[in-house]
Amino acid sequence: MKHCRVYRISTAALAAILLVAPCAPAGEARLAASRSAQSSALLQDTYVESTQGKGYRFNRGGWIYVHLEGTPHEIGYQHGYLLAPEIADAFAVVRLEMEHNTGRDWEFFRRAAHQMLWPKIDPEYQAELQGIADGLQAAQTKLDLDDIVAFNAFSELPDYYVPWLNEQVHSSASPAKGTSGGAYSHCSAFVATGSWTKDGQIVMAHNNWTTYMEGARWRIIFDIVPQTGYRILMDGFPGAIASDDDFGVNSSGMMITETTIGNFHGWNPNGKAEFVRARKAMQYADSIDSYVKIMMDGNNGGYANDWLLGDRKTGEIARFENGLQHSYLWRTNDGYFSGSNYPADPDVTRDETTFDPNNPANSANARRIRWDQLIQGNKGKIDASMAEIFLGDHFDTYTKKEGADLRTLCGHGDVTPETYPGSTAGPFSPHGAVSGKVIDSRMAASMDFFARIGHPCGVNFDAAKFLAAHPEYSWESPVLRDMPAGPWTAFHIGEHSAQPAR
Repeated sequence: MKHCRVYRISTAALAAILLVAPCAPAGEARLAASRSAQSSALLQDTYVESTQGKGYRFNRGGWIYVHLEGTPHEIGYQHGYLLAPEIADAFAVVRLEMEHNTGRDWEFFRRAAHQMLWPKIDPEYQAELQGIADGLQAAQTKLDLDDIVAFNAFSELPDYYVPWLNEQVHSSASPAKGTSGGAYSHCSAFVATGSWTKDGQIVMAHNNWTTYMEGARWRIIFDIVPQTGYRILMDGFPGAIASDDDFGVNSSGMMITETTIGNFHGWNPNGKAEFVRARKAMQYADSIDSYVKIMMDGNNGGYANDWLLGDRKTGEIARFENGLQHSYLWRTNDGYFSGSNYPADPDVTRDETTFDPNNPANSANARRIRWDQLIQGNKGKIDASMAEIFLGDHFDTYTKKEGADLRTLCGHGDVTPETYPGSTAGPFSPHGAVSGKVIDSRMAASMDFFARIGHPCGVNFDAAKFLAAHPEYSWESPVLRDMPAGPWTAFHIGEHSAQPAR
């Protein structure tokens, strides 16, 4: 591993700032207008708490806030019991997607979870996963432990393990490199510090990109108080022990997010599941170095990401590119890192991906350029409010036009009529940005962040209207539902429903 590379801005990237007026008042007006336009019942706050032991839940701003506390099994039990309806609903989505996209039945994934993943899971997280299954059973939801483990690996098994397995079976035919992680673009994010931000402290922001089927359900705010390790505030998917889109903060001051490495291939069947390593790092890391160490321990290549990290105690930020053959770390106290599914290191690009870093029509490259434009064009002014506007940005650097598509930071596949280079998603694919989150050093100190469910630009998605216009996606109709955009909403550890939003 190479350490201590400091980010340097290229001449080409500096020139790009001339193309943009990144924070025009029109953008702020659109954001303000969208905040007042929400009427869906999915966004209604619910001020009656459901409780189980020390755990409880309530609704706010379209999100479900869940507090979990205790031993690993108690945390899992509270999780499974309190979110049983949401887990059953999300499970139906994940099973449909995994079976449809791979041609494998659910028993295949259960076997992989039981035989390959389970034996390598830390006892602490085995107990938590068993607790989820037990809580679900108590809530009369018929999912067992193998279902829950396979479900937790929904970002790994279909997109990394299955292509790797296919290559092993057909190796004599010398197949092309797999497209693990390449069917959909996953996430846009940045982290900045020092002279780049308004107050010199860290600012971090993240758009979760996934299918709208998943995105409509990816609306949990987890406040976790574990028996050992640090307290966690993170967004997440019901039934998953890791954030999975990986945005959160822990009580040691670590600020964490990531974007997926596009067109990545690679898998180690003897490694430890990424969802276990990611949760462990969120819970136990107290520095950038300790975060990297945990993620490297048993690396299986699954869900390979560029991790954007911040340590509020030191003001240092980092980009950790966690491939399978190569992993690299860049860090600085005065600079920024962005993520939009492009690999940053030439070795990773060459040996572990089919990614073309020189094609400006590729979504990852277009969004990388846009991040450079926005961040460099606002050096010294960036704060959490500005980050919210960045996350809703709709400027396509390839066409040089304003308008939502899959090359904009706030991605909208449902209105994109073509397949971009590097993607296997078809025209009008219902996927893109499904939420936004923002945090800065001050928030990290008190364990707060702001989150917006749905497209961060504020545009709503109407499932019935979409399916009527695009019957080619009728296979999604059993689970595809509306995805209304909520308001930017503050969340804080230890909140109860009767408390006002901070």
